[in-house]
Amino acid sequence: MTTTGLQQMLIEQGWDIYIDWQDQKMPERPDAETARRIKNAIVHANWFLFLATENSMSSRWCPWEIGYADGKKNLNNIVIVPTVDSSGRHHGNEYLQLYSRIDTTPNGALALYDLQGHSRWLRNI
Repeated sequence: MTTTGLQQMLIEQGWDIYIDWQDQKMPERPDAETARRIKNAIVHANWFLFLATENSMSSRWCPWEIGYADGKKNLNNIVIVPTVDSSGRHHGNEYLQLYSRIDTTPNGALALYDLQGHSRWLRNI
């Protein structure tokens, strides 16, 4: 599933999605206004989803965002979406294992896995 595929699926399920790089009001160059807008979005969102890609893991902002979310949100509402690139390489760090994750079930459906490994079908969250 692509990033936009996941985004579209969540929108179809009634989620109101905020993605910082899609925010037309963001400053052209990251600055204090960038941080203020991201903080505000994190605080007001019901969920914080972190898409663990090669780019997000090498970003200077993305680890800061998840750290900020960790301090502001209930841990049950922070979810990692792990990815695998075309060469089979998984993206993420050990600290991402502190959070629930969205992943595929053995039959290929998407599910939310809590820290104990229990899953719920993603369309039910």
